[in-house]
Amino acid sequence: MTGGRRKGTDTRRRATDLDAGRGVERQVAALTLAGLLFLGATMGLLNLLVDGVLREGTSRWVYGGTMLLLMALAAWLGVFRRVGRWETFGLVLLGDLVYVVIALCIEDPVRYATPLMLLFPAFVAAWFLGPGMLGVNMAAIVLACLLGMWGSYDDPLALAVQVAVNSGILNAAAAGVHVLRRRVQRLLEATRALSHQDPLTGLANRRVLVEQAPRVWRQARREGSQVVAMVLDLDHFKQLNDAHGHAAGDAVLQAVAASLAASVRPNDVLARTGGEEMIVLGLVGDPVEARRLAERLRGAVAASRSGGGHTVTASIGVALTRPVDGEDAAAAMWRLVDRADGAMYEAKQAGRDRVAAVLPRQRTARRHDSVPPPSRAAG
Repeated sequence: MTGGRRKGTDTRRRATDLDAGRGVERQVAALTLAGLLFLGATMGLLNLLVDGVLREGTSRWVYGGTMLLLMALAAWLGVFRRVGRWETFGLVLLGDLVYVVIALCIEDPVRYATPLMLLFPAFVAAWFLGPGMLGVNMAAIVLACLLGMWGSYDDPLALAVQVAVNSGILNAAAAGVHVLRRRVQRLLEATRALSHQDPLTGLANRRVLVEQAPRVWRQARREGSQVVAMVLDLDHFKQLNDAHGHAAGDAVLQAVAASLAASVRPNDVLARTGGEEMIVLGLVGDPVEARRLAERLRGAVAASRSGGGHTVTASIGVALTRPVDGEDAAAAMWRLVDRADGAMYEAKQAGRDRVAAVLPRQRTARRHDSVPPPSRAAG
């Protein structure tokens, strides 16, 4: 049950990160669309100054009004800097429609209103939209090419060939951009996961501890809780590696990580900081609760067993602090971890496979660089 809650918490954290990433992407999409709309409208207005390009009469007013509409949309996007997927989809289809309107307002669409104008909506759809919406836009591009070039060819076969060639090139380019976008996105997601995750155990790493520290400190101040840091170091791990090989040691680390992940509370941060050392960061009401949690983790380590049947114990150091306003959360966290690290060595010296704790101490807030203390070898 605890493991399920832990997975749910990790999922919520990933969802929060994903929402933040999507917010940035929406801003990029809005500014990109604004730039393309403004550029296209500016270039289009130049046609009003060239004789013989536009049809006379109502067509000139329709054409000019369309360009002004595009500029207004560009200004709106530039001010609000936010556009969702459906809004982007609507603007893409509007771009296809604008091409048709321009082609119908121009004397010689083949010369002055080339279907290459559809590259703008095609590439925006390929980069910012999903496969379904992209497929709809591909069909819209075929229809737009047909309507825009309808009056330029008397021969139906010639018209069909031109529509097929132009729409085919546009859609092939859009498909290529979409595939590239998906590949880049997968690479970015993999890089983001590697930067936040220990590759062997799947646990969080030091970077996650630094990123989560401000959240933990805010929550502690809000709830009046204390922050607890627990440093776990596996006992005699070097001897296990020497006797059975590093593959066996890796299997033990993975088994211990899985057992700990199923034992920590949903809001605790569990991270591997190097070698056989792991850190748990969380909130407690008093030292008794902190020691109880540490004993539960010690038992989880002792109960873990690798596929090869190897077991291990852990010495755990516990330190608590009560956050104060104005301190650097990351720097304060590493100071707390350093105290827990000292307590862990006391547990080692007392016989291993036990918990040692240091009580909170009064201190004033100071700002320090959020650089973790150097690790010390332990067995």
